[in-house]
Amino acid sequence: MAEHTPRSLIVTLYGAYGRLPGDAPLPVSELIRLLHAVGVDAPAVRSSVSRLKRRGLLVPARTAEGAAGYALSADARQLLDDGDRRIYRRPVPVTGDGWVLAVFSVPEAERHKRHLLRSRLGHLGFGTAAPGVWIAPAGLYEETRHTLERLELAPYVELFRGEHLGFAATAEAVARWWDLEAIARLHLDFLEQQEPVLRAWEAGDGPAPGAEDAYRDYLRALDSWRRLPYADPGLPAELLPKDWPGGRSAEVFGELHARLRDAGAEFVRRAT
Repeated sequence: MAEHTPRSLIVTLYGAYGRLPGDAPLPVSELIRLLHAVGVDAPAVRSSVSRLKRRGLLVPARTAEGAAGYALSADARQLLDDGDRRIYRRPVPVTGDGWVLAVFSVPEAERHKRHLLRSRLGHLGFGTAAPGVWIAPAGLYEETRHTLERLELAPYVELFRGEHLGFAATAEAVARWWDLEAIARLHLDFLEQQEPVLRAWEAGDGPAPGAEDAYRDYLRALDSWRRLPYADPGLPAELLPKDWPGGRSAEVFGELHARLRDAGAEFVRRAT
């Protein structure tokens, strides 16, 4: 699993704590303080904020007190709102729900959109059933439709719902459609990083941890976790290898979220 980068941690910070009432900005000084708590120095914060500004994710704004700060753009806020459904509310997959298929055709003159479509479908958790045919559990239909419409890619795509009728067993086909070994490694990496953190909080050994400790551990856990629900499409258990680690990693993140998110918010409130 990739190391925590300053840019990723900033996005994670805004996702966890930065959607303030009235779209109020986070002051630059407090961004620096909050990122310092997770090991990011001030120059790296400023450089990463500049990149996020150029990408249209952050917009400069003044706080009510007149301090310089950055707020989320409308597009960035929509992305984070969409992400909440995937990151925090994982539905229990059911085999009988079937599949959603995406078939697309992009004119050669617009081939850059072909790459965008492929990357976006992959980011949503689709596997490849055949060249130009992408597949995902049917539960991802609404998010897929909404995402493609928002990105103005819908005119190039046809979506279908259906069931797998053969000829290979569905579990065998799924192993071709997705790289399950790579997804499992992502879960195992997350568990290697975060299970010890959870055990330490459960044990409660040593001095009582404070709000900054909760904030630091939660932000790092969320930064590690938030990509996993997109890499893993959420396949039914009967279609996955035995001892699949996805359930345990979701459980560990859920326990860290319940234990640390609100406690960490106390540290953030001191900044805002």
